[in-house]
Amino acid sequence: VQLVESGGALAQPGGSLRLSCAASGFTFSTYAMAWARQAPGKGLEWVSGIYSDGSDTYYADSVKGRFTISRDNAKNTLYLQMNSLKPEDTATYYCARGFSEKIQYWDTDIAYDYWGQGTQVTVSS
Repeated sequence: VQLVESGGALAQPGGSLRLSCAASGFTFSTYAMAWARQAPGKGLEWVSGIYSDGSDTYYADSVKGRFTISRDNAKNTLYLQMNSLKPEDTATYYCARGFSEKIQYWDTDIAYDYWGQGTQVTVSS
């Protein structure tokens, strides 16, 4: 199993970024996926999750209405569209694989078995 995040960059407040997570080594279309982030000196925060078929999504209150999770099962890729970025969105963003096609307790570490290495997002003027 390999998960490789990309798309992190320096962005201005109010700007947008799209993160990607390229998956390989497993049947991507049969697993729920999620994004989490960790800011410097802080704990892990679960940002968003999505069912294997995209039929259900979850968001942290801190990003609801600004971030959109999606997936392209034909391309084995997970996305996170981030709009209206704030300085507090600065963090390393990770994608993670769920244990099955759906997620229980999506915002907890126990729901996931594989993680990527992360991509850095910095929001600053």
